[in-house]
Amino acid sequence: MTAMVRASGLRGYGVLMRRLGADPEAMLRRYRIAPEALDDDDALLPLRSVVHLLEASASATQCADFGLRLADSQDISVLGPVAIAMQNAPTVASALETASRYLFVHSPGMSISIHPRSALVPGALELRFELHVPGQAALRQTMDVCLGDVHRMVELLAGKGYALRAVALPHTPLAPLKAYARFFGAPVHAAQPHGGLHIAPATFERNVQAVNHELRRLAVEYLALHFGNPGQTMAVRVRHALQRTLGTAQGGKTAVAALLGMHPRTLQRHLAAEQSSFEELREAVRREMALRYLCETHIPLTQLAGLLGHSEQSVFTRACRRWFGMPPSAVRRRALEQAPGEADLG
Repeated sequence: MTAMVRASGLRGYGVLMRRLGADPEAMLRRYRIAPEALDDDDALLPLRSVVHLLEASASATQCADFGLRLADSQDISVLGPVAIAMQNAPTVASALETASRYLFVHSPGMSISIHPRSALVPGALELRFELHVPGQAALRQTMDVCLGDVHRMVELLAGKGYALRAVALPHTPLAPLKAYARFFGAPVHAAQPHGGLHIAPATFERNVQAVNHELRRLAVEYLALHFGNPGQTMAVRVRHALQRTLGTAQGGKTAVAALLGMHPRTLQRHLAAEQSSFEELREAVRREMALRYLCETHIPLTQLAGLLGHSEQSVFTRACRRWFGMPPSAVRRRALEQAPGEADLG
């Protein structure tokens, strides 16, 4: 099923395009998005179309930091009812847990998670943001606008107590890193395994200002009543777990099953009932991550093989020939030759 996203995620798109001297309506129609849909925050748009739109818009306007500029015109209200529940949570940690639980309301193709140890900054926590768009290679601009939005949200919730230590980009950006450093006000690291914000623990303990407990209760009850549990299939849960652990000691079937709180045989039984298997899902996740890393980063192939959990580069090369009909170097070369937003081998 095609993942959708609320039209509020494109808030400010038309203004930005016109400011850059481009026609937003023509670009929207090119990617089969009705211009009038942007007038309704709750309208649902295909996430893949939005991803293509943002990549192509950055290329057409020759604006490498298009995603950051779009994020600069947005605020926490793009999340609709989820934003109300977040703004009235008692602490920043509670607000982000609410976002993690209900972000599927904005788009099931997006997820937020908090990890207790940062790989970039000793003593910091990682607030990780992930996009799930199977088969889509180019995600730079969409990831930029989403990370920018998350940054603005935490900044609003924590106030002066927001201590951002570093930012991780899961791609090699087209814009200079100094543009990102200006936006985030913190060191920025490109071509990382995951995108996210690395934040001092004290930020999560901050109280959110001007909390209305009754409004939060109503917002959470509304979300629970109208959306409830996203009803993720076991296959979706396993895919998300693999995206977080692939290339680590926790990326095997036994470790993933433990992460999901079940025995490996139970996990496999649930997957079989959904006509899937752990091996098929791991293969699909490896393929998707390989495509993104090859098309959006300059990570050396030997290092990339390890990130994907392959024992040797030769194993990775054989996998690429199986997936794409060509070796990894050719996939990367082809991506450089294609127009932004068009590099889709899925």
